[in-house]
Amino acid sequence: MPSNPVNTRKCAACRAHGDKAEMIRVCRTADGRVFVDSNKNSGGRGVWVHRNGNCVDVLAKKKALNAAFKCQVADDVYKRLYDEL
Repeated sequence: MPSNPVNTRKCAACRAHGDKAEMIRVCRTADGRVFVDSNKNSGGRGVWVHRNGNCVDVLAKKKALNAAFKCQVADDVYKRLYDEL
């Protein structure tokens, strides 16, 4: 049995768990395209971040998506995160 309740994800910035509805998903597809997944159901590896300025700031400052996806993520993806707030 999983240790986390259903529909919770861990924030890549603050490492706290939160409900999927309160978070933004960033996705990397098999062909290497990285984008903000507004529908939260696209195929590929997903990274979740809380929908608040503090967590998005930490994610952008540390360039945490680069480490999570093991590739260079374009700055416009980080800018798109701010648009989702």
